[in-house]
Amino acid sequence: MPEFFQRGGIMMYPLLLSSIIALVYIIERAVSLRRKKVLIPEIISVVENLNSAKDLEMARAICERHEGPLPALVTTTLQNTRLPREELREVLQEQGRQDIRTLQKGLGILETIAAIAPLMGLLGTVLGMVDVFAVISDKGIGQTAALSGGIAQALLTTVTGLFIGIPVLVAYNYFSGKAESLILDIEKYANNLILKLSRLENHSGSPSDNEENPSCN
Repeated sequence: MPEFFQRGGIMMYPLLLSSIIALVYIIERAVSLRRKKVLIPEIISVVENLNSAKDLEMARAICERHEGPLPALVTTTLQNTRLPREELREVLQEQGRQDIRTLQKGLGILETIAAIAPLMGLLGTVLGMVDVFAVISDKGIGQTAALSGGIAQALLTTVTGLFIGIPVLVAYNYFSGKAESLILDIEKYANNLILKLSRLENHSGSPSDNEENPSCN
């Protein structure tokens, strides 16, 4: 391994560092963006079966036991049920923008590494070719062994940069799509919760109206 880096030149070290950083974030995103970790089945079940005020208390208790964008959004909704629907949607949009950050965490770093790894490899190649031309100026073009070794060394960084950049770009696109899909699902459940709360308010309002205006015989 040390010989491999020595052959590739100084740019092999930042390439190694970028590959380690990318691997750490890929593993972290793979764990954090698991569907059941973000869209917690217990919370989804409560939202889908919300039929009474008693269910609201259960939903609050369940959300308090979990962390993440979905429980945060549900908790915000339940804490602002008395707001007009338009104001509630604005509150949820603001909360959602904050929660999106957790789902997109590290994606910018992966995108950056995918872009700069091939460029660092190209820079290593350029530096290697400078050394090749230095050999030519000193010893002439007859030193084929020295020239071929220098060219191989120069191309090694380009290969390494592409070897890092291509899979990191694939990982970035995959996790970006997955985060976007999860965000849309969270918005769907939030809208579903708002509709259910509206129905509960309308349903609970009917009996009270009947009590205030009893029919006369």
